[in-house]
Amino acid sequence: MSEVTVTSLSNLRNEVQYGEGQKLLTDEPAALGGEGAGPDPYTLLLAALGSCISMTLNLYARRKGWALERVRVRMRQGRIHSKDCAECESTAEGFIHRIERAVELEGDLTDEQRARLQEIAHRCPVHRTLTSEIVVTCFSEDSPAA
Repeated sequence: MSEVTVTSLSNLRNEVQYGEGQKLLTDEPAALGGEGAGPDPYTLLLAALGSCISMTLNLYARRKGWALERVRVRMRQGRIHSKDCAECESTAEGFIHRIERAVELEGDLTDEQRARLQEIAHRCPVHRTLTSEIVVTCFSEDSPAA
């Protein structure tokens, strides 16, 4: 199980500790009351999904021996009214969070290989996590990581 520790610093700035002594800063843009010292939480979410897609495609192509040279994943996120979501199955009232992505592949790939990699992009672990049921629970400091 991965674990991160987020500690507030000043204003809306936070320090995120992860791995073996690694750190990064998060913040909100100045327009939202922060100082712009690092990515905001939704940017991190998009970065996690985009990174996972890229890594998954690179690993898959490597395993297949395909000539994939570079993956570029562009992401954007927003909210729309649930009634305006054509591809949504939910009938819930309110807003739906919508993530859009475009995956660009560079390399000497056939049309079939490109199509297969686009299919595989939907199967990265973070995509599967975000589209499955998620449970957020509390744990105590003395409980072991599962």
